[in-house]
Amino acid sequence: MNKLLKAAVLSVAAAAMVLPTFGSAHADHRRHHGDALAAGAVGLATGMILGGAIASQPRYSERVYIDPEPEYYEPRPVYRPRPVYRPVVVESYGLEPWTPAWYRYCSQRYRSFDPDSGTFIGYDGRSHFCTAG
Repeated sequence: MNKLLKAAVLSVAAAAMVLPTFGSAHADHRRHHGDALAAGAVGLATGMILGGAIASQPRYSERVYIDPEPEYYEPRPVYRPRPVYRPVVVESYGLEPWTPAWYRYCSQRYRSFDPDSGTFIGYDGRSHFCTAG
């Protein structure tokens, strides 16, 4: 309905521009009456064509969404539980744990020996309690 209204308004405006030429052409030159009518008809047709073309223009332009370059997010840190040292029952191989001889033996035997916890890091990457013997 809105397009029809726009076309009608533009047609009336085009006709309003052409119609005053009818009176002056008719009054001044009675013999050119046919030329004035033809010019009016051409102006009216041109106004209707232009009005229809303007009214039929789309109201919106189709927009295409382009996803921007994704931002890089660092991965969340991985939390691993800390090892819990539990008292270990040690079979006696001759040296009692926590004695000076035991400390001496374990520190000489294992380079990764930790005297505070009594453990060493094995080839498997895990902590093991030193059993001297």
